[in-house]
Amino acid sequence: MAEIIQKDGTWAFDGDALRLTPGRDKNVGLLRGTLGELVVPLGALAGVSFEQGKKSGRLRLRLRDGADPLLHATGGRLTEPHDPYQLTVESDRYGVAEYFADEVRNALLLDGVSPDPVAGYLLPGPSVPLSVSAGDGTAGFDGERVRLEWNWKTEDAKAATGPRTIALTEITAVEWQPAAGLENGHLRFTVRSVPATAPPKYDPNAVELWGFKRDPLMALIAAAVQARLPHPSAPPAETAVRPGPAQLTNAPPAEDDHDALLRRLRELGELHRSGVLTDEEFALAKQAVLRRM
Repeated sequence: MAEIIQKDGTWAFDGDALRLTPGRDKNVGLLRGTLGELVVPLGALAGVSFEQGKKSGRLRLRLRDGADPLLHATGGRLTEPHDPYQLTVESDRYGVAEYFADEVRNALLLDGVSPDPVAGYLLPGPSVPLSVSAGDGTAGFDGERVRLEWNWKTEDAKAATGPRTIALTEITAVEWQPAAGLENGHLRFTVRSVPATAPPKYDPNAVELWGFKRDPLMALIAAAVQARLPHPSAPPAETAVRPGPAQLTNAPPAEDDHDALLRRLRELGELHRSGVLTDEEFALAKQAVLRRM
């Protein structure tokens, strides 16, 4: 097992997965601290690097495209203190960091892990329910619905629309954009049959962000929603209507025979391990399949 412990956090690798635990240092970003410990399977990695500096270095993980809903929803726009896949390394631990990076690289080679994009999320995304207040509103997500409520800083025309409840089945895309320079950021939901033409300041399906401390937490809402949307690699036929966990548990197999039921059990196990199905949903679905065997 390889491990590196720093003020910025602790990274541990057991050969199968990396466990990334944020530190309690004041420089640790609010998003990292709130997100907590991440377990990244080896198969989700495309590479690892270590960069030395005069006073400190940096370990960086590069994930395969499409492996993490957080990275997809934020489009690679997480800055250094909030990026969970970067670790600041003190100069007296450069040797440990190099050893850690070599261990991960060797494991990737031995396991033959491809750096190519993946066809499904390999990380489950943040747990729900979630609620974050920042910018001109509060966004909440319970796994099935997004709730948007406005505050006193909201533009009158937008506030006049009242609180918004958007069913997950109506959302086709979600995006988190941080404030940069004179440009404000946003958390925006693209809703089926409703073109997003208005600026976030006036869009009732968006929260406008101004670059304050809590803005990055809106990325957690974006990631939790993204994890439950069709994967970006899914063909158009699958993206039109994505079955939710309840539909997955009740859907009959294509062939009503023993082999088909065994395949269904394996599929449910994969969905459970990837976080799409909760423990309770998996147990119910498994029981339903077993009753038919």
